Amino acid sequence: MSLKYTKDHEWVRQEADTALVTVGITVHAQDALGDVVFVDLPEVGKSFAQGDVAGVVESVKAAADVFMPISGEITEVNEALRADPSLANSAPMDAGWFFKVRLSDPAQLEPLLDETAYAKFSADN
Repeated sequence: MSLKYTKDHEWVRQEADTALVTVGITVHAQDALGDVVFVDLPEVGKSFAQGDVAGVVESVKAAADVFMPISGEITEVNEALRADPSLANSAPMDAGWFFKVRLSDPAQLEPLLDETAYAKFSADN
C-alpha cells in the first residue's frame, strides 16, 4: 500500500500494484474546514484530468473544492460519506474516503508528496 499527498490536501492510496487508487482529504484539510456537513461526490464512470475539480466539501466554516490528484475514471464513490459527511472529520484517512479512481497515467503518482514531505509542507503553510 502506497500513500501519497497533494499540496491541495488530498491523499491518494494505491493498494498493492494496481491501477486503482482511493482518494480522500487529509487530517490537515478537515481540521482547517471544521465540521463537514455536506459532500458533493463525482459521478461513477466520469473521467477527470489531474487538477480538475472532482467534488466539493462543505463545512460550517467554508466550502472547498476537492481536486483530482491524478487523471483517471471514477470507479466508486463513498455512499456512506454522502449519507454521513461527518466521516470526513472522524475518519478522514479511512471510512471518510471520497472516491476510487482507475488511473490513466500511473506515472502521475511519482511526483506526489510522501508523508514526510507533506508534513513539512503542511507545517509551513
